[in-house]
Amino acid sequence: MTGVPASATGGSGRPAPRGKLGAAAVNQASLWNIANILTMVRLVLVPGFVVLLLQDGGHDPAWRAWAWAAFAVAMITDIFDGHLARAYNLVTDFGKIADPIADKAIMAAGLICLSALGDLPWWVTAVILARELGITLMRFWVIRHGVIPASRGGKMKTLAQGTAVGMYVLMLTGPLATLRFWVMAVAVVLTVVTGLDYVRQAVVLRRRGLAQERAAAAAEAASQAGSGAGPAGSGAGAR
Repeated sequence: MTGVPASATGGSGRPAPRGKLGAAAVNQASLWNIANILTMVRLVLVPGFVVLLLQDGGHDPAWRAWAWAAFAVAMITDIFDGHLARAYNLVTDFGKIADPIADKAIMAAGLICLSALGDLPWWVTAVILARELGITLMRFWVIRHGVIPASRGGKMKTLAQGTAVGMYVLMLTGPLATLRFWVMAVAVVLTVVTGLDYVRQAVVLRRRGLAQERAAAAAEAASQAGSGAGPAGSGAGAR
């Protein structure tokens, strides 16, 4: 026995083709799938990362290296959980909520801890966190009109932020310390630019959605008016 349900074999007894497993898993996607487990791992890593980063006053190179390792694992799982969920139809309501929370939690933890330790200016942390919170609220603001898709610039911003925070977690010196400053500068610029682009998209999406709603309401009103006038008109012509 293979333990594979008949629905997964197409009812013929033959295993479903590899790469098409997602079609069979659509009705079986549950909380305990690999994508959600990776998301849970990332959530668990957040407090562990903070503890490691702040050990011995937060300035011990060895503990900072361990903290960097936890941060790196979190960033890697962020890449794979979304890919697995889409590729194998493992998207769940839990994943939709927990994945962005885990992403923002690990990044916010790193930024706040680094600023508290004096390694990163507070204004950098404030700009990045304000952007992330603002875009999240804006997505809810326009969600009934549509979804703002992730852009290439947004992905570059995430990569730049992750790289910069990772470099600041490590206690780098010399040219590498200078390099991390410029990487963070690029991350801040991308954060602001992509944030403004999301605002533009949200405004356009909301205006389009409201226009469509008004057009649909006008069409429905015209249809109701026409259907109400029809019988009266025919009755008047019969007299």
